[in-house]
Amino acid sequence: MEQILALYYADNAKKLHNMVDKLIAKFGGLSEKDMDDFYSLANEVFVDVMKRYDGSQSFDGLLYSCLLNRIKTEITKRNREKRRADRLSVSIDALVDEEENVTLGELLADRFDVEEIVFEKNEAGYSNRMLSYLDRLSGIQREVLKLMSAGYLPNEIKQKLHLNEKQYANCSAAIRSYRNVSVLLH
Repeated sequence: MEQILALYYADNAKKLHNMVDKLIAKFGGLSEKDMDDFYSLANEVFVDVMKRYDGSQSFDGLLYSCLLNRIKTEITKRNREKRRADRLSVSIDALVDEEENVTLGELLADRFDVEEIVFEKNEAGYSNRMLSYLDRLSGIQREVLKLMSAGYLPNEIKQKLHLNEKQYANCSAAIRSYRNVSVLLH
């Protein structure tokens, strides 16, 4: 047992770390902190395998299979936790007030207001970034943006422009999309 211990923990546990690295390489997407977590996990597995090892099979093979199972279990657990968090997420476009068609995004406090930036100057005073942003919008999206900046409520905009719910939602999403707004930020 002492020979096995010395073999795996020589040179700062190099052999154990190499075994973990090879197993983890199959999964990918792990940070340096994650690797430290998996090295600690490998130490736990190593101790457990040392206690159970009876010499009837290869120690390397037993350790490898136990490490593989434990690493798979841990990665599955971590992914499950991420999925659980995703299920609890609420869309910024979720309706808060269905009668007024107000979304959560419209209620969030933010110093950046696309509508104000777009129409705070007259057309001759637009910057190149503003013109680039407006070029990304369709005519109807520009009309929706003008009415938003003038303070119209979503239901008023839909009525004034004869838009259905989906058309308004698409226009609003395009107006606020990062792809379009990003030209204003640079």
